[in-house]
Amino acid sequence: MISPAPPTPTRSDWLSIFALGLIWGGTFVVISFALRGYGPVTVACARTTLGAVSVLGLLRLTGRRLPTSPAVWRSAVPIGLTSTALPFFLLSWGQQSVPSAFAGLSMAAVPLFVLPLAHAFSDEPLTRRKATGFALGFAGVLALLGPLAFQGDAATLARLACLCAALSYAVSSILTRRCPPVDPVALAAATLIVGAAVLIPAMLLVEGVPGWAGTKPGLAILFLGLVPTALAALLRVTVIRSAGSGFMTLTNYQVPLWSMGFGVVLLAEALPSTFFAALVLILAGLAISQSGRAKPR
Repeated sequence: MISPAPPTPTRSDWLSIFALGLIWGGTFVVISFALRGYGPVTVACARTTLGAVSVLGLLRLTGRRLPTSPAVWRSAVPIGLTSTALPFFLLSWGQQSVPSAFAGLSMAAVPLFVLPLAHAFSDEPLTRRKATGFALGFAGVLALLGPLAFQGDAATLARLACLCAALSYAVSSILTRRCPPVDPVALAAATLIVGAAVLIPAMLLVEGVPGWAGTKPGLAILFLGLVPTALAALLRVTVIRSAGSGFMTLTNYQVPLWSMGFGVVLLAEALPSTFFAALVLILAGLAISQSGRAKPR
């Protein structure tokens, strides 16, 4: 039996991919600014909650409604956990101990994790070429962790947290692709509501009610909720529903480049040679795996 061909990306899909790369590439620097005044749970919670409020406002303005189908909500709950609550916290926690450039570079591992997941649970088979790309890219992930990856110190745990966030995003991509038909704005709102419902009590329990921590951290929190969360959630869901989770992973070619550039320019971060070696291996693996994308038949 012939597997269905992946959807053909439109011009709008390509523009959305470029916008997402720029937005998400700059997110890690903004998180670093927010962490100067707030704890990691508060940063993740504010980001998710502000995003949910923004998308709900958009729903109201456009006359849309939240999903009412139980089947959609059964999908929205795990999507919300794996695309907002879990990765937002892991990245915020990890960036307390690693540079923003590392967090951005770790996002390049998302498509590597998507490859075997899409083969097992979606309509995108893992060909020999894709498997070769996965193996090469995974070598880059190991280089990113470094030779002392399993010592268990704070820096190593922070690196693993960032990579686990990448795995979480990969899982959410597959879940989004398998979600029943639903308006993408409504789905984005539902997933952000799920994330907020988890993170609000966690923030109150662990870090308490936040106050205004100054102009730079406060504006960073607002930016995180409105741009890389609300706006990007809408773009992300739309692209995955339109062109597939495999096409969505092309964003991750850009994210590490933007994040490393922003980290050097805005935070004066020093980038070790292992970062560049890992970047070359991961991007080479992505290039090999994407070059074997099936053409419509």
